[in-house]
Amino acid sequence: MTFQNPSREEIKALLAHSGNIAVVGLSDKPDRTSYMVSAAMQSRGYRIIPVNPNADKILGETCYASLSDIPEPVDIVNVFRRADQTVPVAEEAVKIGAKVFWLQLDILNEEAGRIASDGGLTVIMDRCIKVEDAILNPRNN
Repeated sequence: MTFQNPSREEIKALLAHSGNIAVVGLSDKPDRTSYMVSAAMQSRGYRIIPVNPNADKILGETCYASLSDIPEPVDIVNVFRRADQTVPVAEEAVKIGAKVFWLQLDILNEEAGRIASDGGLTVIMDRCIKVEDAILNPRNN
């Protein structure tokens, strides 16, 4: 059976009830997609928690080397990594008790999705969180 994302209504509800977004692979370079998407989400009121072992702060927030190092609950794990690097991220997302495992646009990994889903997380793949939020919650545009 092939993977299917939740409905738009389900995604809208997930976003409405989420505050903390841990961004795995968030770059500190403003010209990178991960930075631009995260900055946009931050400006829309979400708390961005950078996961980047090579930086101290990004977007004014403390960086963490891994999801397990984050000292507070995480609603969404938003992943900007190559598809072949997402399985360990899914395992760690389950371990920390995140609610949503989100692979950005053009990132799809059925095994990572299954691991996250089996661990109780809602899985979204191959969708841009910024685009989905702008479409589903136009109040902040």
